[in-house]
Amino acid sequence: MNLDAGAATIELSGEQAARVVGVASAEIPMFVYRLRQQCVVAAELTGNCSPASIRTCPQQPGRVIDYFFVQRRPVVQPGEADVLDGFGVGDPIGDWENLREGCFDITDLNPPPSPGEVFAYFQRLPLPRLETRHQPPGNGLSGLPVIFYTDSPATQTFTVDIRGFTVVIAARAEQYTWHTGDGPPLVTTDPGRPYPDQTVEHEYESGTHTASLTVTWGATFTVDGSAPADVPGTTTTDGPPITFDVLEARPVLTDPYD
Repeated sequence: MNLDAGAATIELSGEQAARVVGVASAEIPMFVYRLRQQCVVAAELTGNCSPASIRTCPQQPGRVIDYFFVQRRPVVQPGEADVLDGFGVGDPIGDWENLREGCFDITDLNPPPSPGEVFAYFQRLPLPRLETRHQPPGNGLSGLPVIFYTDSPATQTFTVDIRGFTVVIAARAEQYTWHTGDGPPLVTTDPGRPYPDQTVEHEYESGTHTASLTVTWGATFTVDGSAPADVPGTTTTDGPPITFDVLEARPVLTDPYD
């Protein structure tokens, strides 16, 4: 299907032509077919398209039905290539001719995006890279756990065009993987919280440490306002790393009378 300034040209062959155009299967090897919108044909014949001359078709819920001209063009047959210089078997030749016109159901030519197709788009979306926050800010102390959390948005909505369908993808953070830098990661389903309601913390030995956050995203999607459906898969984003020092606190005896 080719779209040009709102005009549609749909070229058909094989079983697809037989199903949509309604030609006998024996004709299929003889011709290639295409559907052309009324304005395209009118513009070719008269140089313009008048809205008053546009025919409308009865509509059905969930179907795409429009008025088209069916055109066909001959195809070089076996045995003809030898006498047609520059053409091979199967090449279209000659001019397009009008075969019939009327209302055609073209839903099957451009079905709504499948979940797998939406997932391919989902994986390429610019999902946010969530930042890691830690407490205490600045340096930590050995023996005192470092608190981790993120206050970056955990949901994001994108509207994309997939083959002419408006697809709304609602992404949400489903899992948080906290890379502490000195051991196995901490995996949670919540973004953590700051003190005193902390839920994610890690105790370090003294030294310099780098931590980061990987977020696993899931999503639902709608197509042209349909009921939401799950995107069949997840994708991840890696947030920027943070580096901090953990200092060792040493006890010092003092003279209480000094």
